[in-house]
Amino acid sequence: MLSKEILAQRIAEAIKIGSGRRFKQSVELVVVFKGIDPKSPKARFRDAVYLPKGLGKSSYICVVADGDTLIRARNAGVDLVISREELQKLSKKQAKAIASKCDWILVRTDLMGLAGRILGPALGPRGKAPTPLDVNADIASLVKYYRSVTRLRNKEQPFVSGIIGSEDMNPEDLAENALAVLGFIENKLEEPLTAAVKKIIVKTTMGIPVEVPVQ
Repeated sequence: MLSKEILAQRIAEAIKIGSGRRFKQSVELVVVFKGIDPKSPKARFRDAVYLPKGLGKSSYICVVADGDTLIRARNAGVDLVISREELQKLSKKQAKAIASKCDWILVRTDLMGLAGRILGPALGPRGKAPTPLDVNADIASLVKYYRSVTRLRNKEQPFVSGIIGSEDMNPEDLAENALAVLGFIENKLEEPLTAAVKKIIVKTTMGIPVEVPVQ
């Protein structure tokens, strides 16, 4: 595994050279593979990874539910709660607005088919597949969890990328988040990063890429 100190140094450098924008930029991690078929199952990423130090911003959480689950979602402080009836009445335009606004959409299991038909066409292009929500789930705990979760994804490409936080976070915390993501990738590839990875890059949203040495 890479050194946390080196990661923090490179992240700090990326933040410095990428600063000066009029909005709070995300800090991104890009991992480029070597010797791996991008079409192989282990190189396909559609994964959620928990960041121990959080994202540096509040993710917008949506829940599609009914009955008691709906009530508990509202009591848990979910940003947007959609009932079965409201879901059925959504227009294509409204579905696109929800897909754009919501970072995570948790859907009670018995409503997944309905949500897939109505929200799926808008969610798919954005890489935001609905997440099944068990009828007895602890919604408050799930909301807290997903507020600190990042997505790793690619499309049969020889690399995978994801957000590890925001530019106003401490580089040490961002490095800890990066290590969590790198550990997940290493476990999925089932081989050491030194053998499977060509390069690791960190950058801000609009910044210049900074390479991290793979040791």
